[in-house]
Amino acid sequence: MSAFSKPNAAPVASRDDLVAYLESGSRSRDEWRIGTEHEKFPFRIADGSTLSYDEPGGIRDILKGMEQFGWTPVREGDNVIAMTREDGASISLEPAGQLELSGAQLETLHQTCVEVTTHRRHIKQVAEANGVGLIGLGFHPTARRDQMHWMPKGRYRIMRDYMPKVGTMGLDMMLRTCTVQVNLDHGSEADMVQKMRVSMALQPVATALFANSPFTEGKPNGFKSYRAHVWTDTDNARSGNLDLVFEDGFGFERYADYLLDVPMYFVYRDGGYIDASGQSFRDFMAGRLPAYPGQTPTMGDWADHMSTAFPDVRLKKYLEMRGADGGPWDRLCALPALWTGLLYDQTALDAAWDLVKDWTAEDRHRLVADVPRLALQATIGGRSVQEVAKQVLEIAHDGLARRARLNSAGDNETGFLTPLREIADSGMTAADRLLEAYDQKWKGDISRIFQDYGY
Repeated sequence: MSAFSKPNAAPVASRDDLVAYLESGSRSRDEWRIGTEHEKFPFRIADGSTLSYDEPGGIRDILKGMEQFGWTPVREGDNVIAMTREDGASISLEPAGQLELSGAQLETLHQTCVEVTTHRRHIKQVAEANGVGLIGLGFHPTARRDQMHWMPKGRYRIMRDYMPKVGTMGLDMMLRTCTVQVNLDHGSEADMVQKMRVSMALQPVATALFANSPFTEGKPNGFKSYRAHVWTDTDNARSGNLDLVFEDGFGFERYADYLLDVPMYFVYRDGGYIDASGQSFRDFMAGRLPAYPGQTPTMGDWADHMSTAFPDVRLKKYLEMRGADGGPWDRLCALPALWTGLLYDQTALDAAWDLVKDWTAEDRHRLVADVPRLALQATIGGRSVQEVAKQVLEIAHDGLARRARLNSAGDNETGFLTPLREIADSGMTAADRLLEAYDQKWKGDISRIFQDYGY
């Protein structure tokens, strides 16, 4: 589930090839795996300032410092822009140097949490040697957009120029947000459809539980998850809560058609990016792409294009849960626990579907609109999201208990839900705790956030 897959030069002969690519991700239950991803902001310990790529002790030096722990550099031209490992994991750069770990495909939550904890220890050692700290938040708490530094990746230059044409907050999404995600498998088209519907409907509940971005440029912004608010006007042609997932007949074909309607960003050839922003993959298939006339796509181009759609749940050959703010380390293990408990046990999946199946499109869209500001105090169907979250966590807990994946001490995976159950029971999100600290402990001094919440 790494962002760095093997190139696929097989030609795209027809739409059927695109559908078959999606279908090929189905796995038998015993092959289902868990892949975690999380992003964090690096900052100068001395003053909380942002890092550029090539300054001494900057982003490049942090990446290169990870070589001592078995990571191999990936270059774009002369620049190291990522690190990979033999197990398929990678460390990559978001547009402003947010450091992302894309983990290996692992069997249990115990293994994923060991992976995250080991990564924390290693990258903290490298960062501190360069005078750098790391913090997990959904939105950068202090920096203006012009204080963020662009990383030297060709696709980001294309996106930087295109984003202002299609939304007001796309550059904020690129430069000032961090998230935590989990990638999970499906067993068939029918299984994929049920999982997509459940996870798409419940994504705002995850957003509420993980709400952790109440500050913008040093002041409260009026939101619990400003990161989620940013997505409401980033690029609505490729993001959001997809109604088509809940329509009769949804499946791999309908999702492929959705992707074909998503405007392109680029074509990658010979180590460089061709700007195809706003153009049509259908035209590419017909050899009529204005940016690359007379040429037709490969399956690698299709895989690249799929990665430029940003719905709340994204289907590649697996499902990506995209609704959570970045946060502290215990919640990095909690997100995969939530979705694994809901989606990898059939009884839990059926119970979750029973919970959401009567929600209308209007209900779902109102929830998406309300949760960024209200988090657990938002409502749906006459119930608070806090109440719904408690029920969702009970379903996930029971699903993990039935999975019965034990560690060496004999513990199952349910303990990883503890941070979320505390949030749901108290009604206090991480954003609420931050705002409380800002008003009381910090007396309005936002710089304290780096000291108190840095890793």
